Amino acid sequence: MRKFAALLILSVLLIPAFAQETSTTTTTKKRTGRPDIPGTFVLEVGVNRASGAPSNFKTGFWGSRTLNVYYQYEMRILKSNFSFVPGVGFSFERFKFTNKYTLDYSGSTLIMVSPAQAGRDGTKKSQLITNYFEVPVEICFRSNPDDPARSFKASVGGRVGYLFDSFTKIKYTENGETKKLKDKQDFNLTKFRYGAYLKVGVGNFSVFGYYNLTNLFKNGKGPTQDSQVKDFNTVTVGISLASF
Repeated sequence: MRKFAALLILSVLLIPAFAQETSTTTTTKKRTGRPDIPGTFVLEVGVNRASGAPSNFKTGFWGSRTLNVYYQYEMRILKSNFSFVPGVGFSFERFKFTNKYTLDYSGSTLIMVSPAQAGRDGTKKSQLITNYFEVPVEICFRSNPDDPARSFKASVGGRVGYLFDSFTKIKYTENGETKKLKDKQDFNLTKFRYGAYLKVGVGNFSVFGYYNLTNLFKNGKGPTQDSQVKDFNTVTVGISLASF
């Protein structure tokens, strides 16, 4: 009993000291903070429009959208209000067809096929997905470069992209069962693309517009309308959020 009592008293005396040490260790860890990574991570969300597309390449508004994820590094030009901003990242695009058509081939010719022609009258949703590796480069103006979080900014630049993945995705019902079909092909899509964009905002928030200067499909190899190929490009508008 004496040994037990002595051990109990010793434990009671040591608990505050242990608690104080733990608190000190925890406080020390909190002071370290997150790693100071140079540069900026940018997340952009936008909607796509196909400019001059065939009438059967009919896309919806919100269903046809873009998600861009970039890492950019801003380099101030001397002590001016301008900076050079290169970057690297990915662009994930999708086009949702409101008429539920999909891409297919007739021989070597790319065509838009209706659900009835494809034998899937129960089609609920049809999309074309294109994913790019991209290199954005811009010239940025800031009203107060020393306080970018509260500064007005305007950027103009360009992007070069490489298509690394593309497929169509169809959701349909057959015999009372919901099914999904993914067809992974290049569909004559342009592998390398480039375009120009404009971005205006305050702090880490901006609105942007991007115009694709290359055709979505290779010249003369896009989907046909009345047996005629119509070359067309795309436009994206949306919002941009950046971290500091």
